[in-house]
Amino acid sequence: MAKQLGLPGTEGAPRRAGGNTTGHGGKRPGAGRKRARPGRARGTHRARPFHDRRLPVHVVLRVTPEVGRLRRHKAYAAVRLAMVALVLAGRPGFRVVHLSIQRHHIHLLCEADDRTTLANGVRTLCISAAKRLNRAVTIAGGRPRTGRVFSDRYHATAIATPRQARHALAYVLNNWRRHREDHAGVGERRALVDRYSSGIAFGGWAERDGVPFAWPPRFEPMPIAAPQTWLMKGGWKRGGPPLSLWERPGPLV
Repeated sequence: MAKQLGLPGTEGAPRRAGGNTTGHGGKRPGAGRKRARPGRARGTHRARPFHDRRLPVHVVLRVTPEVGRLRRHKAYAAVRLAMVALVLAGRPGFRVVHLSIQRHHIHLLCEADDRTTLANGVRTLCISAAKRLNRAVTIAGGRPRTGRVFSDRYHATAIATPRQARHALAYVLNNWRRHREDHAGVGERRALVDRYSSGIAFGGWAERDGVPFAWPPRFEPMPIAAPQTWLMKGGWKRGGPPLSLWERPGPLV
């Protein structure tokens, strides 16, 4: 009977999975897909909870270190153009009613009809902002920059009470005072409101008594939507004293 010829080097017994601690295959320390990237702890990927359309949502978006500081003109312009694109896209069930740009993260106060609309609206804004921020980094550094901009799933907190709504407004619009950005330069020390936020369009400042700010020359404000939830339209006023321009918000709990 003819004998089947084998390949050279295969005369040994078949290797069992896990039997070779230095080779491939099998269960061993360090094997498999890594559960998380190095750095700040990431959010879990559980299904988002049910969203009540009557409740606004505080959303936090964090950027990767490679993107750099967001409180600069070109980064502000990139986020603003993403907001313009969101408005032009015509998403009636999703609204950004206020926002602020901090050094390495962005705060949003949003309203949405349901959980899916909220997720899709934030995702659309993130994709649009990521493209424009990468372009801004490319122009500034002279080297093409692609890839991830936002470091994690967005963090979202539903706002259910007037007290919580008032604190969220103070936290978002006056976050620059919390991070001491109001002392970052001469312009910041003279300013009453954060130019990297939608605070100039907020009509509830105690010191203004309903009188809107006059826009500085060549200033391009963020295009925000008019609130439709009771808490954002005025219910927040029942949560505490009038919101002061000089208020330094405490931790968000």
